[in-house]
Amino acid sequence: RIASLAPSGRSHFGSRLAQSAWIVHRRGAPEVARGATSQQVSKMARRARGLVALGAAAFVASRCLDESFVAPGASTAASRRDMFAGGVGALLGAAGIVEQAEAYDLMPLPYAYDALEPSIDKATMEFHHDKHHNTYVTNINKALEGKTQPSLLELQKTAIQSGPAYRNSGGGTYNHNFFWQELAPTGTGGAASSKLADAINGAFGSMEDFKAKFEAAGAPGARFGSGWVWLVVDKDNKLVITSTPNQDNPLMDGVEGTPGIPVLGCDVWEHAYYLKYQFRRPDYMKAWWDVVSWNQVSSWYEDALAGKAPAADG
Repeated sequence: RIASLAPSGRSHFGSRLAQSAWIVHRRGAPEVARGATSQQVSKMARRARGLVALGAAAFVASRCLDESFVAPGASTAASRRDMFAGGVGALLGAAGIVEQAEAYDLMPLPYAYDALEPSIDKATMEFHHDKHHNTYVTNINKALEGKTQPSLLELQKTAIQSGPAYRNSGGGTYNHNFFWQELAPTGTGGAASSKLADAINGAFGSMEDFKAKFEAAGAPGARFGSGWVWLVVDKDNKLVITSTPNQDNPLMDGVEGTPGIPVLGCDVWEHAYYLKYQFRRPDYMKAWWDVVSWNQVSSWYEDALAGKAPAADG
């Protein structure tokens, strides 16, 4: 429709771009985005809207050039160039096409707020995801304004050296994405794969012994205050239990504890459990096992053996 407004023989760029934008806009959901994740669909939708705006910008600028629309007293050629560059650039910026850092998104939960009950209650899930997690996403996006944005996984490596915003909010964004993905409604998470089960038995004696040691690492006496407990694959491809303070994780250079590729992690911040369990963190950790997705953990374990860490990008 935008392209149809361009006079014949004029603004070939604007006409073709607008036609492409209209195709993406109209076909985006069923055809362009088929098979994409919700986060990818969201980004594709923003790009589609941006392309429509780009087509409009090109058409408006070309019309102004064609009609010799220039500022009074200015050089015609120079004013046209400046107007085209400035006008299109402003519209692209407003459309979100030209930006130095593309914002991270708050990952939507892969299940309903009440899907993890009775282990984790609906109210906790609502404010944990919508408030706490969202705050980490908002703050890391602020820290990255005007800067080149790495992938969320790449951000972790130098987060400690890069400063508090990267360490706390960048780490918090990654850790919570990871956390939501490793959980599943009660009875749907499956069992550890035979390879993972064998590795757990070899490293800790048995699955029950592993759980007991994992819970001990997350107990208030061991991880005082806020933090996480992790099962990682270390540099020797061995399974190790470790814990980190605050929003640190084992992917960060210089992290306290054992560095490695995380395949399981339990959030032991009070906001993860206090509404239901109050001061009883051990009770929360015992109930948490009922909603672990061993299918996901087993898949991450296979990847970790090959040196691949979870992207945790939603």
